[in-house]
Formats: sequence, C-alpha cells, structure tokens
Amino acid sequence: MSEDIITAAMVVIGDEILSGRTREGNAHHLARMLTEAGIDLREVRVVADDQPAIVEAVNALRARNTYLFTSGGIGPTHDDITADAIGVALGLPVDKDARAMEILTAHYERSGQPFTEARQRMARVPEGAILIDNPISAAPGFIVGNVHVMAGVPAIFQAMLDRVLPTLRAGRKLASQAIFCRFGEGVIGAPLGAIQNDHPNTVIGSYPRYEDGRHWAEIVVRSADAAALAAAADAVRAMLEELEVKHGE
Repeated sequence: MSEDIITAAMVVIGDEILSGRTREGNAHHLARMLTEAGIDLREVRVVADDQPAIVEAVNALRARNTYLFTSGGIGPTHDDITADAIGVALGLPVDKDARAMEILTAHYERSGQPFTEARQRMARVPEGAILIDNPISAAPGFIVGNVHVMAGVPAIFQAMLDRVLPTLRAGRKLASQAIFCRFGEGVIGAPLGAIQNDHPNTVIGSYPRYEDGRHWAEIVVRSADAAALAAAADAVRAMLEELEVKHGE
C-alpha cells in the first residue's frame, strides 16, 4: 500500500455493548467519517469493562495504526475505567486535570447541580493528555499520543469527533465503483480473488443482497489510484461477461 495511506483502529469499550443492552453505532459513524477524510479504518474491537482487556487491545492497535479511537468508559461511575486503562497502557500516571476541573466546575455551577467526587472522576486523564472539547455535557475526552479517547454516548462521540477530525493527517481518498452481479459468491469467489491478486493497488469486496425476492451481489472496487481502479473494474466486468456466456444467458 502507498505511504500516503493513513490507518486507524477503534476499541469500543463497555459491558452494555457485549450484553446487547446498548446498540453500538459509533463504529459506523467513525468509519463513514474517516473514509471521507481518506483514513483507512482497519479494525474495530469490542471489549468489556476490564482493564487488562482494554490495555491489551489499546497497545495492540495503537502500535500498528496511525490513529486509535476509543469510545465508552469515561463517565463518573465505578466501572468507567478507560482513563486508568489508557494510563496503564501508555505507562502514564492518571490524575485530575486542572483545565478539565475548571470546565466541569463551571458546567455544574451553571446547571445548579453538585460537583460531586464521582463527577470529578471525569476530570481524570493521563499525564500530558490534550483535552477534547465536549459541547454537549462538558466532560472532556482526551488525546495521548495517537490514542483518541471519547465518550460512548453517540451524540457526544460525534461532537467530539467533529473536533478531532480537523487535527488529523488526511490520506489519499479512496474512489469506488459498484458493479451489479447476479451470481452468488460461491460462483464469483475464485475469479474475484484472482482479480484482486492481479490488482494489488485496489480493494475489492463483494456484498450479498436480497431484494424483491431475488438474490444478487454488489461488487465494489476501491482504490486511491484512478487508473488502477478503472483497470480492476474492467477486469471484474469482463469476468462477469464470461460467466454470463458460460451459464448460457
């Protein structure tokens, strides 16, 4: 792949996701926004509210990607352990951040609610972290190295991501072509794999569809190189034409 390709990964944190109590939507939003920015989201992991699991996932994914994003586990309750886990993963102490304390103190004064010790937990970040603004509920996310730690609540996650995206190094945007295919994946699997091997500067995917009582597939060819994209798409179309002849229609 080109050195211009910038990669990302995501760790979704929360027992409520794994139990099915909460539907996860942040990964979908992140994938869409990163694709628009020309950043290739390579992997998403969902882990429990368990410090060793979070540490392992964070260290594995931050090491092999340009950026790592996390969602969840930065609230005021005892099981919101993401900040501490990030501190362990990066070998950094975690404590209340002065600027975060100012933001949250002002927020709770305006709302007329007490700024309890539990709520003060939301000001705890690893040493040297850069805060991510939270225009919805004030409690900030934070950035340490290439790790971006954000809230699990979708509206807050999206607001934080809006603030983070302009700071990221953009990659070459992938263009794509979608090609209709009436054959099942069992038929096209081998020839499509051969085309992928012949066109290494592209990414080719096939996606089964069922609509109006009929099965079909959509083949999508993606590349940052326009010529490579066109060549691979032409090869896919030629392969489908050969299958049409072979199947006598």
